[in-house]
Amino acid sequence: MLVLSRKVGERIWIGEDISITVVRITGGGVRLGIEAPSEMPVVREELKLKLEQDQSDVVVDIVDNSSPQKSV
Repeated sequence: MLVLSRKVGERIWIGEDISITVVRITGGGVRLGIEAPSEMPVVREELKLKLEQDQSDVVVDIVDNSSPQKSV
């Protein structure tokens, strides 16, 4: 992991077409601006994890529903 120090208004480039700008720094966090091509998804980690969990739940549901049910 590369760790950098930046001040408000300073920018970091990733490759030729992705930039991250420090927009604001407060006591509890940092606000970042991200410029990336529209075909490059940019998602917060908690949303990515939720999406992965939701997809996993769908797969489990499909597997559970496709197995034969036993009569009682």
